[in-house]
Amino acid sequence: MDMDNNNNSNKKLAHLLMIFLVFAWGFDYVPAKWGLAILSPFGLLFWKYIIGLLAIAVIMFIRHKRLMFHLRDLPIFFICALFGEVLYYGCEYAAMDYMPVSIITIILGFVPIISIVVERIIYKRKANRIIIISIIFCVIGVILVIGADFGSLFQGSALGYAFAIGAVFSWNIFNFITSSLGRYDVFSLSFTQIACSLIITAPIALREMPALSEFEGTVIIGIVWIGVVNSGIGFMLYAFGLLRLGPTTAALYSDFLPVTTTFFGAIFLKESITVLQIIGGIVVIAAAFVAIKEKGKLDEMRLE
Repeated sequence: MDMDNNNNSNKKLAHLLMIFLVFAWGFDYVPAKWGLAILSPFGLLFWKYIIGLLAIAVIMFIRHKRLMFHLRDLPIFFICALFGEVLYYGCEYAAMDYMPVSIITIILGFVPIISIVVERIIYKRKANRIIIISIIFCVIGVILVIGADFGSLFQGSALGYAFAIGAVFSWNIFNFITSSLGRYDVFSLSFTQIACSLIITAPIALREMPALSEFEGTVIIGIVWIGVVNSGIGFMLYAFGLLRLGPTTAALYSDFLPVTTTFFGAIFLKESITVLQIIGGIVVIAAAFVAIKEKGKLDEMRLE
């Protein structure tokens, strides 16, 4: 009984942390734009991992946590780093050069759909009609959130769409592989994966690095925010949620990102919000809530 209560408490905490993350990551596009003003996508990733690694190290030191690592798992960590960090964010940042951020967020809204397909094909887990219908409404809501100007759907080049779709598949691969590493604590999992990500990106990033004199004002603020919140603290919180909620439920939270991105875009980038976008945001929040709740029920039934 105590173990069941502890698991339920951890799941509730995981849901709360995921809600916090969709707000934190919804703001991520603003500092990313600042950083990309002088940095290449790989250059931004490099600084993100350096700062994120330091942030996790400081937290581990304060909490007296020791790094746990098994050499046999090194290839798995590198695969996770390649897909979940380097390819995902590399594709996402690269897509920004070819298409509006709003279109990228629409495509990323298909992450949970691919996740459900993977669960059906590989793990033979069927999603019920409520989940499927809810996700369809999520996508419709996402389109409404960014669709005040539907002409923007045609503003992305083929290469931009390829990068965005690559990000969708990369994130799903990362989710499913990382969920198999539940034997590690969140600190060790986060530190090791970010370290692997840094090793992969460093050779490319250092060749493209601008002069230090170009790092000024908002660029520095953007890099620090992405490093500490997105890469450091953010990855630990996401790993906690992913290991306790599963890859598909964690992926469902990504559908909230267009809502939070639009919200922060209105505040910091002076973008207007229309009634249509507000309606779309309500649809996304309601549909995603239903899908997440229903997925939780299915997972509990499978464990009984």
